Amino acid sequence: MVDVGDKTPTPRRAVAVGRVRMRPETLAAIRSGGSAKGNVLGAARLAGIQAAKQTAFLIPLCHPLPVDKIAVDFGFPGDDCLAITAEVAVTAKTGVEMEALTAVSVAALTVYDMCKAVDPDMVIEEIRLEEKIGGKKGHYRHPRKTSKN
Repeated sequence: MVDVGDKTPTPRRAVAVGRVRMRPETLAAIRSGGSAKGNVLGAARLAGIQAAKQTAFLIPLCHPLPVDKIAVDFGFPGDDCLAITAEVAVTAKTGVEMEALTAVSVAALTVYDMCKAVDPDMVIEEIRLEEKIGGKKGHYRHPRKTSKN
């Protein structure tokens, strides 16, 4: 585990994104709340938030962080694609990139789990760090950053 003992806590923020590609009728059911398992987006949002808070238990050598903010949001860039965005903020000695990436990953897995019976061909794709602010390396923005994910 990296020694961060001598570092000063600073504000840090990370944004991660990902997508779940699916049949248009599956996405339509998700959007309308018509999934047999209930509110897919609500469950995925909660799962992503919970996962971000548990990142240090899931990723070896990852520092546990006192997270200040976790937001998981969804977009619909096409009739067959659900976009997932997670933003995590903290004032700490190390960054929150892994928490944001974990939130997106688990939110996507939750969507898959809730819809796999009707659409087993779903594909989770393009999970990446979109932006990071704070820390020694400063501001990072993915070269393919898009406004709608």
